Amino acid sequence: MDHPNRDALKTFNEHSLPDLDVVTLGALELLAEEDVPSFDYSLFKRPVVVGSGNAEITGRILFEKQDAVFADESSYETVMSSVRGIDGAVLISSSGSKHAVVLARDLHQTRKLPIRLLTNNPNAPAKEHLAPEDILVFPKNREPYTYNTSTYMGMILSYTKENTVAIRNFILSDTASRIRSDFADFDAFYLIVPSSYNTMREMFQTKFDELFGPYVSGRVFTLEQTKHAKTVIASEKELFISFGEEQDVFGGEGRRLHIPLPHHAGYGAMMAIGYYVIGHIQKQHPPYFKKNIVRYMEETSRVFGNTLKPIVE
Repeated sequence: MDHPNRDALKTFNEHSLPDLDVVTLGALELLAEEDVPSFDYSLFKRPVVVGSGNAEITGRILFEKQDAVFADESSYETVMSSVRGIDGAVLISSSGSKHAVVLARDLHQTRKLPIRLLTNNPNAPAKEHLAPEDILVFPKNREPYTYNTSTYMGMILSYTKENTVAIRNFILSDTASRIRSDFADFDAFYLIVPSSYNTMREMFQTKFDELFGPYVSGRVFTLEQTKHAKTVIASEKELFISFGEEQDVFGGEGRRLHIPLPHHAGYGAMMAIGYYVIGHIQKQHPPYFKKNIVRYMEETSRVFGNTLKPIVE
């Protein structure tokens, strides 16, 4: 399979950062050729699954059928002090750094729990608290900081076992032709996802926060949730994008876009198609992310006491 997007990710710099749609296709091209490790879900009866941001959402997807307890860096202490029966821990962190190091130390030294780390960094700093066999390293592309597309997509696809090539082909043959050329006319987007993908809503919301901040609004709900007072205030500048099932109730004339999903689509397809569409919204708006990421990384480096770069190699 050709991989033009994956190749493009090898050469960009701080002045030529790619949009999310390119990174999404590059992730699919990578994962079509690279093997991903498999997690043994019978390992723990009741694990605590910990991650930050979209890592936590990824954990909720991976362990949706398990008696698992979920936490992020803010809720971790409360969860660990109030939940009984936890017999292991799963840390999900693309870099295996920052909060993952502190959490791994606490779980290993204080709580004496067996740990598994799901990461994309073979040199993850958190590994000092784990044995080599306790670390699952997933493949990743070179990406702008915060995108975390190939990283978490690889983990999700290792769980769903979806056909990566089929997802890419569907995007190129179907989704691409449905992208509107007037996204720049809207300053708000309302994504309607099928109820079966409710867990992913926050993942898409996070992408709007990262790419647009306060300048472009992104709301994400299921169709059933949308029926409950989400549209009290209407705006001609808000576009309703429905994924999967088409709807003709919310959004007025000219303010609806339907994006079909492949038959029997899993979380991997939903993530890839959603990110691809958001990437095209990014393309048609001012480059808010690209203009601010260098400054943000300088500030974040001071917060964490580490040198963090705008490009994750």
